[in-house]
Formats: sequence, structure tokens, C-alpha cells
Amino acid sequence: MSHDLLDPAEALDIILDACASLPAEDCDVVAALGRVLAQPVRSAGALPPFDNSAMDGYALGGGAEPLPAGSEWPIEGEQAAGDGVRHDVRGAWEIMTGARLPDGLDRVIPVEQTERLEAPPRVRLLAELAAGQNVRTAGSDVAAGETVLAAGTVLAPQHLMLLAALGVARVQVIVRPRVAVLCTGRELVDDVAQALAPGQIRNSNGPFLAARLPLAGAELAHIETVGDEVDTFLAAFERARAARPQVMISTGAVSMGRYDFVPQALERLGAEVRFHKLAIRPGKPLLFARLPDGTLFFGLPGNPIAVAVGLRFFVEPALRAMLGLPCERPWRVPLSAAYAKKPRLRFHLKSRVGVDAAGRLAATVLQGQESYRMRSLAAANAWVVVPVEATAMPAETLVDVYGLGHLESPNLGGSAA
Repeated sequence: MSHDLLDPAEALDIILDACASLPAEDCDVVAALGRVLAQPVRSAGALPPFDNSAMDGYALGGGAEPLPAGSEWPIEGEQAAGDGVRHDVRGAWEIMTGARLPDGLDRVIPVEQTERLEAPPRVRLLAELAAGQNVRTAGSDVAAGETVLAAGTVLAPQHLMLLAALGVARVQVIVRPRVAVLCTGRELVDDVAQALAPGQIRNSNGPFLAARLPLAGAELAHIETVGDEVDTFLAAFERARAARPQVMISTGAVSMGRYDFVPQALERLGAEVRFHKLAIRPGKPLLFARLPDGTLFFGLPGNPIAVAVGLRFFVEPALRAMLGLPCERPWRVPLSAAYAKKPRLRFHLKSRVGVDAAGRLAATVLQGQESYRMRSLAAANAWVVVPVEATAMPAETLVDVYGLGHLESPNLGGSAA
């Protein structure tokens, strides 16, 4: 590894050391999808709240002994879902799935294991029926007072289902980190309807970051495209800072070229540059600084895949720390084909993880790994990360695999091959 390139693991330690977890806020459950729980959720009541029938049939009572097949019972009433408490009942009660068991009854026989007889109405059991059979008992899913969701849970639809069932209206969640984005480059055109002049390109980093940051648990506080002059950048910087971000991201102007002015701008802002240039590909010129007010600043190179890598592997870990989430752990997946690289740099490879012909997970490194190539990222569902010291890796070598975002696992649709 070249002496002026920082090891990416050391860089991540520097970033995480600068991060502080954010406070909690109250949130309506209906607006809590994707938010991180700040406190555990305990159930106020039980689920189910009462003993109820697991199927359509007849509810009966009895002692410890099973009711024998062939026995006949008078039909004394019926109980549908939503019906209230029935006290001191006897005989057989026709019952619907989910209906509350009448008091004194403790088992349900499915309707298909019965024969209904008339004059008088009664039911004959065609199978033996034990106590508790086909009954969902109160609290068998969740007991009252039980912790159902731990602090640090990223709320998904299945969690909202449980909270709704428990009647939870509001939860405490971690405040979302606010992020401001400045895309630099006089060649960039934001308006997709505008014809490109010679030398101009469309801004793809801005739309990418605006879409991906909310998926990473952040709130996009400000986004703007600016030219290649320090003064115009600093004016945009003040507009961005007015949005009160905890994190600021710039794209472009961090390399060593004549127009790469971000380090100069940071010096004028009194920022402390913690590192500049990492032993990674793509994204080697990545810069990390801390502003005097504590705001974190990430200067990402301008190439789109360098932006994607910088966000995924350096900004997103900072967002995780602010959200109080533990460090991410990769999947370990075998390569579908051999891969080789030179040592000294950690590679971040656009990849597809899928199921091979034998039904096993496999990771395929896609063609077109250069940092300007977006089409291969559009085809990717994962990142393969190859460590600094690795060189030749035969097929079946286990590699670290990360989802496209820190809150997303690879979508395994389609084949890996």
C-alpha cells in the first residue's frame, strides 16, 4: 500500500470516532416505516386478547379426559367473530374462526369432523376431541407486559402489523440524520429537458444521492449544483448549512487537478481534514473533514461509481452510528468465477448475488467495473468487497458481500451466473 494512502479500515475508525448518536423523538406508528426504535416496545395487553377458535366448528367443554368419538351434544347456540362474552354455557356451540370461546368451553372440533343431526339439533363427534384442541389461548402470541421489539429495530411492515395489533399509536425513534449535498462541476446540467452543449454532461450524482440517502435512514436537508469556483462553492455551502445538516457531502473537485478546489474551500471554512486519499478503488481521492461546529464533511470524487462507493462504505457507516445501529456485518458468499487484482487497494465491485444451478448462493463480479460505468451498477444487486492484500482468488473463494444500501440485503431474484 502506498505510504500516502490511508488504509480504509483506519479511515472508517476515524469516521466512527467523529460520530455521535442522535436523540430520540416521538413518531406516529403510521409514519414510522424505516425508522429506528430508540426504546423497546412493551405490550400493554395480551395477543390474542381472549381464547378464540382456530377454525369453524363446534366449541365444547369437558374435563381432562378427551370427548369420545360418537358422542352427541345438543347445539345450544352460536358464536361469531366479534360476539361478546357468553357466560355459563353448556352443550355444543357452533363457532366461527377467530370467535371468542364462550365461558366454560375449552376445545373446538372442526366442522368436517362432525355430523349435524336434527330434532333436536345436536352434533355427533366423528373424532376424539382433547381439551385445548384448536383453541388459540389468550397471550399465546404475546403476553401482557412482554418486550416485543428491541431498541435498534429498523421498523418494517411486519413490525407495524404487530404494533397495530397491540394498539400502539406512537413510538420513540432516533432522529434521522440530516444530510446536505453539493454537486460540483461547471459541466453538470440538472435540467433533463435542456440540450447539452459540447463538453456538458447530465448530473447523475445528485439524483442518485437524493434517492439513496432516505433509503439509508437519512433526511435530505438540501441539494444544490455549483460550478468550479471557491467563492460560489462557499456561498452554496452557507445555503446548505442553513438547513442544519449533521453531514455534508460534496461530489467532485477533491483530486489533484487545477479545478479541484474543495480542500482550499475547507481551509477557508476552518475545517479539520481528517484524511484525504484512501487505498480503495474506486474513490481513492475521498476526503473526510470535521467543521468547527461539528458537522461531518465527506468530499467524494465526481465519478458516479466513486460517489456510490463513498456513500455506501464511508457515509452510510456514519449514518448507522448516528442512528445507534451496530457496525454492519457482510455476508460471506463464494465467487462464481475466479477474480484477480493487484494488491495495495481495497476493491468495491459491482456484483450480482444469486442462486446457482445447485441452489446455493454465489456472487458474480460484473463486467464494466470502471468508475464512470453506471450501466453495470444498474445491473448489480450487491457489492463484493475484496481486501487490500488480496490478489488471485479462484472460483468458490468466500468474499464479503454487502447489499446496495446498509438497510438492504441483496435482492436474490434471478441467477448469479
